[in-house]
Amino acid sequence: MSDPTPPPARDPDRDPARDPVRVGIDVGGTFTDAVAVSATTFALLGQVKVPTSHDHADGVAHGIMTALERLLDDIGVSADDVGFLAHGTTQATNALLEGDVATIGIVGIGTGYDAFATGRLRSLGKLRLDSGHLLPVRYTALREPEDAGAALASVDRVLAEGAEVVVAVEPFSVDDSRGEAAVREAAETRGVPVTATHEITQLYGLGKRARTAALNAGVMPRMLQTADLVESSILKAGVTAPLMVMRCDGGVMSLAEMRHRPLLTVLSGPAAGVAGALMGEKVSEGVFLETGGTSTDVSVIRRGRVQIRHAELGGKETYLSALDVRTVGIGGGSLIRLGGGDAPGGASLADVGPRSAHIAGLPYACFADPAELDGARLVRVSPLASDPADYAVLDNGERRFALTVTCAANAAGLVPEGDYARADAGTARAALAPLARALGVGTEEAARAVLHRATTRVSAVVDALTSDYGLDREVCTLVGGGGGAATVTPYLGERMGLDARIAAHSEVISPLGVALALVRESVERIIPGATHADVLAVRAEAEQAVLSQGADPSGVEVDVTVDPQRNLVTAVATGATELRTKDRTAVTDAEAARAAAAASLGADPAAVTEYASNGQYRVFGLLRRPGGPFGRFARERTHVRVVDAEGVVRLHSADASVDTLAASEAEGRLRDLVAQRTSYGDGGAVPPAVWLLLGPKLADLSGVMDPGHLLALAATEIGRRGPDETVIALMETRR
Repeated sequence: MSDPTPPPARDPDRDPARDPVRVGIDVGGTFTDAVAVSATTFALLGQVKVPTSHDHADGVAHGIMTALERLLDDIGVSADDVGFLAHGTTQATNALLEGDVATIGIVGIGTGYDAFATGRLRSLGKLRLDSGHLLPVRYTALREPEDAGAALASVDRVLAEGAEVVVAVEPFSVDDSRGEAAVREAAETRGVPVTATHEITQLYGLGKRARTAALNAGVMPRMLQTADLVESSILKAGVTAPLMVMRCDGGVMSLAEMRHRPLLTVLSGPAAGVAGALMGEKVSEGVFLETGGTSTDVSVIRRGRVQIRHAELGGKETYLSALDVRTVGIGGGSLIRLGGGDAPGGASLADVGPRSAHIAGLPYACFADPAELDGARLVRVSPLASDPADYAVLDNGERRFALTVTCAANAAGLVPEGDYARADAGTARAALAPLARALGVGTEEAARAVLHRATTRVSAVVDALTSDYGLDREVCTLVGGGGGAATVTPYLGERMGLDARIAAHSEVISPLGVALALVRESVERIIPGATHADVLAVRAEAEQAVLSQGADPSGVEVDVTVDPQRNLVTAVATGATELRTKDRTAVTDAEAARAAAAASLGADPAAVTEYASNGQYRVFGLLRRPGGPFGRFARERTHVRVVDAEGVVRLHSADASVDTLAASEAEGRLRDLVAQRTSYGDGGAVPPAVWLLLGPKLADLSGVMDPGHLLALAATEIGRRGPDETVIALMETRR
């Protein structure tokens, strides 16, 4: 591919005290990428790429520090200018993929049936990792955890059998954790890493909870070693900002929290890219596609939130809450496959991928010297011995070149000037010409046929995600990231009739996401018949968790969901480590905000009504009747768009009401409004979905169905505002 865009020149007038730097470092399997971003404008200040230092005595920590030092030197700032430093790592993911995990000593606690239940956890030793290796497990029982000597003896037994890390497991430890705490204390006495299941999750389900804790323990020693090396290195370098680590749900956590739950770093690679799209691109509703050379990771942002589910590891579901990402074996380097004969016009396009030019060890034809393509023949090969012999390459007698999706995208003119995947259009067309002759079509037609075939599976995944999460296709945007973004996203958007764009600096979208990510914590509790106090307690626990990791109290947002069918209360808290200048920006350009809302609604700006504004957000709406043959008989609905200070549509609804309230009277007014707008059916009372705009915060209460819980949470949010402050309430009719 072409050289990345060079980093911006140093700004001699930049005042570090006024403009601290946020640094994000992404440790990949081959390269470690680092970026520096202005904390006040989010502008990219510089970027570097160094080889990942797997074989160095200090491991990947050496590459992290090399990247950091080079980055700071390039942009001309000192270590004390760094106000935020975070890194993402594939170490835990690779350990599980490669089977390179520590031997795990499980101490099962209990008597009677509890002893029987924990004894069955020996079967965790049959859990097969993706590498084919079995999870290395040693097991012992502890019947009297209150006896410190017995707890210590149980730890010694598993250590004698080769365990390198200890897991304490007791049924119902989420209710009474004293037994697991005794084993933890014993393990700490012996100086070995330890995990207790109640510290990993507070959800019931012994097998699933123990499985998650065991996997967490398996990656712990390696992650602790790296954490110690990185922390000591940045302190020596003079960086005073606390080191944060990327999580698999799109946020970051403190180094102390990572030491406690290193499993949260598994699958954090795709999460970093989504964080970049969410924060850097300000996507509020859309699908993010991160395209590399071999594959494309597809994930969803809905109403400004990443979508999370419990991840499967080793073929089994865990309690690890991770980004819902679907991977498709199509990337910028995917090779073209041919069927049919060799006569001109006798071939057919059989498929694209899954093998890529990178695995085949072939250069892309579109990046070749044009002279090397003169007279090159189209031949079919097996990239690897196990592959079918139908992959098309160009052979000039001395060298072979891969025909790839990148070649097709450049030949079709879909890769913009300056893009990381940009090649000379003439060279790309020359590369595709032999393929076009074999197919009996023109060069551009051949290029588009390749792109169509390549995006077929990606399109199916996007359709499935759009349906699964109920995305509104009218406002849905496809955003491409990764070095191969331009090879998939533009054509896919054209094919699906969706707005599509390539993220700025797409080739470094992952380290950008790390640099811009918010501190995040998720708390889940099973609470049958949860009271208002229970729900508020879960919310407070999540909020306190991000505050303890350095989040600025004035910027913390907590989203609460209550699932009455599963008795599950979930609170997700997010917050920045400093209240950034961008978060304080007031809406100053009313017409720009109106234009953004109108564009989202597909309407003339003059037809759009502004319903409310609080200085940080403007709320616009448009009355419409539903389409279709019976639309004229339906009531008009208010389509609402919430536009933030940067002109981005942050929230949308196809049927909502908007009310402006003073904080001093908001609780009482909300109670009346919720009661008025609650509908009743066979399933009982259905309150509206509610969002509150309070200064720069957007409080999402839409995941709460019980009116009492909803109002209790609303009171918590409103109670922190001044009595004269404006509260904007949006209420959407549920269907």
